[in-house]
Amino acid sequence: MNTLEVLRFAVRGLTANKMRSTLTTLGILIGVAAVILLVAVGEGASRQIQGDIQRLGANSLTVSSTTSGGGGGGGGGGGFARLLGGGGNGGQQNSGPRTQAKDLTVDDARALADKANAPSVRSVSPVVTAQSQTVTYEGASHAIQQVVGSYPSYFEASNKPVAQGTYFFNDDILAARKVIVIGQTVAENLFGEVNPVGKQINVTGVPFTVVGVLKESGSSGFQDGDDLAIAPLPAVQQSLTGFGPLGQIVVQATSADTVNAAQDEVTQVLNQRHGITGTAAADFRILNQATLQETVGSAIGTFTVLLGAVAAISLLVGGIGITNIMLVTVTERTREIGIRKAIGAPRSAILGQFLAEATILSLFGGLLGVTIAVIGAQFTIAGITPSVVPSSVALALGVSVAIGLFFGSYPANRAAKLRPIEALRFE
Repeated sequence: MNTLEVLRFAVRGLTANKMRSTLTTLGILIGVAAVILLVAVGEGASRQIQGDIQRLGANSLTVSSTTSGGGGGGGGGGGFARLLGGGGNGGQQNSGPRTQAKDLTVDDARALADKANAPSVRSVSPVVTAQSQTVTYEGASHAIQQVVGSYPSYFEASNKPVAQGTYFFNDDILAARKVIVIGQTVAENLFGEVNPVGKQINVTGVPFTVVGVLKESGSSGFQDGDDLAIAPLPAVQQSLTGFGPLGQIVVQATSADTVNAAQDEVTQVLNQRHGITGTAAADFRILNQATLQETVGSAIGTFTVLLGAVAAISLLVGGIGITNIMLVTVTERTREIGIRKAIGAPRSAILGQFLAEATILSLFGGLLGVTIAVIGAQFTIAGITPSVVPSSVALALGVSVAIGLFFGSYPANRAAKLRPIEALRFE
């Protein structure tokens, strides 16, 4: 009995009980589709988070204070030129020894920008942020999520290129000019199809001139990455936040390879300036984007594996279903098996037929599962765009076939071992 005849008998056996075969196939289909789709969701989440982190700047460090407020306030009067030059005083600092934690100031940023202190640092951008500001233009109003006050280097360090117009310059910092660069969401809500560049808007009643529009960056979770505006630090401090401590200092390393060295230099400079010695806890924290990216990638990878493992349980259940159905089939067709053996069908033919039936069920279910998973991956799931991993498709399909062979081998072997005389007597 050749292979073609074995397959023909297998197909005939499956089509004789269409409903039973369909339900058995459905178990494998669900298992394969679940594995591929859940792994695709995990991969899509990983890519989305990695992209969000990269948009922050792959070779940047974000220094933030662990204090709740108070301390020395870094004013904007020192200016961008003096920040890089290391001279002058950007604002008042509390004099005398201090035992309490210190806030971040413009003087801290100036010290970090000194090449003698931190040779691995390319640029330093002190940052203050005003949250939920009302912006108006000729009757149109928009509640902007945040107005950032910083220096021109902030645009490159935070990976925020300008799509229209330009960003502000060092002279705008020194003169504390009220110029502003707005995000796409702000531009659309206030100006519609009108070009915003050169127009004057009011930020909580304070006039600012729009000099540029940021390139669209997209949303990050529940936060709209384009619902912001960036203005010179002194202008934001004078109009919106006051001359208190900085919210952050964004530090850009000279390259991706020197990020860790830059972090060590920043830590050393701030420890010295804030009087942190020995085992004393630092009053600041440094977020390393590269390290964060690796950590998040590892965590998401583990999460994806767990999702795939949970989905694989349904494949196992589908395999058990194949065993159950094939055992029922063998029992129902005992007399048929006896007749075929009596007229000379070899043991290998019986074994091959039932193995073929189990394999066809699992392979057909696996192919349908792959098709459904690929179609499902075209839709957004819980705010995530799934990304199908080719290796997961091959693995799920291979496992489904292996399950058919493994779980079908016992019923097939049982059928092949039946003695003709006993099979013929079966009622």
